[in-house]
Amino acid sequence: MVLKVTDSPFSQEQVELLNRLLPTLSGVQKVWLSGYLSALSQAETTLAAGVQTVTATSGPVISKEVTVLFGSQSGNSQKLAKKLSSKLQEQGFSVTLSSMSDFKTNTLKKVQNLLAVVSTHGEGEPPDNAISFHEFLHSKRAPQLEGLRFSVLALGDTSYEFFCQTGKDFDKRLEELGGKRLTPRVDCDVDYDEQATTWINQVLAALGEASANQLEVAASIGVATTGIGTQTETEYSRSNPFQATVLENLNLNGRGADKETRHLEISLEGSNLTYEPGDCLGIYTKNHPRLVQELIDAMGWKPEELVPIQKNGEEGTLEEALTSHYEITVLTKPLLEQAARLVSGNGLQELLAEGREQDLREYVRNRDLLDLVQDYSLKGVSAKDFVSILRKLPPRLYSISSSLQSYPDEVHLTIRKVQYEAHGRERYGVSSSYVADRLEAGETLPVFVQNNPNFKLPANPDTPLIMIGPGTGVAPFRAFLGEREEVGAKGKTWLFYGDQHFATDFLYQLDWQRWLKEGVLTRMDVAFSRDTSEKVYVQHRMLEKSKEIYQWLQDGAHLYVCGDEKKMAHDVHAALVTILQQEGGLDAEEAVAYLKQLQQEKRYQRDVY
Repeated sequence: MVLKVTDSPFSQEQVELLNRLLPTLSGVQKVWLSGYLSALSQAETTLAAGVQTVTATSGPVISKEVTVLFGSQSGNSQKLAKKLSSKLQEQGFSVTLSSMSDFKTNTLKKVQNLLAVVSTHGEGEPPDNAISFHEFLHSKRAPQLEGLRFSVLALGDTSYEFFCQTGKDFDKRLEELGGKRLTPRVDCDVDYDEQATTWINQVLAALGEASANQLEVAASIGVATTGIGTQTETEYSRSNPFQATVLENLNLNGRGADKETRHLEISLEGSNLTYEPGDCLGIYTKNHPRLVQELIDAMGWKPEELVPIQKNGEEGTLEEALTSHYEITVLTKPLLEQAARLVSGNGLQELLAEGREQDLREYVRNRDLLDLVQDYSLKGVSAKDFVSILRKLPPRLYSISSSLQSYPDEVHLTIRKVQYEAHGRERYGVSSSYVADRLEAGETLPVFVQNNPNFKLPANPDTPLIMIGPGTGVAPFRAFLGEREEVGAKGKTWLFYGDQHFATDFLYQLDWQRWLKEGVLTRMDVAFSRDTSEKVYVQHRMLEKSKEIYQWLQDGAHLYVCGDEKKMAHDVHAALVTILQQEGGLDAEEAVAYLKQLQQEKRYQRDVY
């Protein structure tokens, strides 16, 4: 519809401006503009009555400046923070987006609207790029923040005892410093899309935005919605994985090895998916058929019975649901609490009682759903009621072990099979046993790329690299060196690698030897812990080469660590502290500060799990 001067109170010039603007606006923008003008009118009326402020519920907020901070180890929090920032900018906000490590803490006092998206790493610890901000907020230097409005989105995993602990820490501390919650904190499990969408919508609404924005935000992070304005997802992602063909599935370990490590080559042809060295590939796999059948038998269910497999009411057979849709190998406290409500008088309530936290920790370790239903007599619960308390089977993330430059339209993974006996029964890693035992070349696998901006090669290809990756932790360094070979990088490289036995466990030995011969890899130190009377690990090799490592760091080397977080990464970090003390003449506190500075400069990066 074209606006005419005779139809409106506007001048000719204003009508011309409006006729140029209105046809270009989206439906959401029109709704927002309508709400804005209405709120502006209310505000003017309120001010005329002698009220000097406008609240968030009566129209646009006073400040249109928003600071969005993220703390992320694998990239999920950063991705969500970027989505949120984009939505805020579309609605006219001035947004400062920053990792917590890059944020200038001396400006915090001036921030009026703070939105924090942060994951929890390990056993309740902040991710690497949130450590410095976490320490600052909990120090005596933290300012009072009476003028601050904030909200926290916490990402975590309920299988860990300290679920979303870092987000809880930030939420509590910001309030202690005088801040006021813009919206309540939201704690997300591994299947975070829906809860993250809810939080984003609440934040936008609290900042004075029209509720019509909710639909667009939901579509933007891959959550299915219905109704007018729904956007169809056109690219492959976590919620819309690509069905990739498996090209090769090889065992990397030698004959007689105690371990089995699979090298998986996957075709990305036709997907338009791209990745960089340091990124991860997410794969959706299946639960072990033996465990599924044993669980169905123990509960007296029928495998063909129909049960919900999606929150929209879509149904599938019970066997399909337990195989491909629900997690059945991990016990968590929230799961046990819900199971206790299904059946009373079986002792499960007592296990969850206050004061028995240690007993609960011991019970959930290395036990699965079959243990739970057998130990606490859950037989009799209907299949539909039971699956309603289960969480979705989450994708598994693996560090990519190839360079797209070296292998166009392919992605390689390095996956070690997990299999062990516990509590009188054989246990299997969900993804690793599926890949090792039941996935054949030629079959398809649902995959998506998980970008990891916190584990990246330096921009300058001449920068020296020190890479520490025992076992499958060496995977990303195969990608690093493949990339350096393709771009003709001149910087020297040093790899520390370890495993149990030289003869059977030296993963990618031919690749390292070729790169050493060609100069792509400058030097390599190995530690095979079971080949000597005294166990030797990568941190011991580092200490033996302490002078050279210190000199490389002085020459500007970037340091990378990949692998087990619980022990290896801590031991390597301690070795680095010792090296800085011995070779740099620093005391313990100064050495720790030196490493923190390297992290701040992105010269010390970790991909640990």
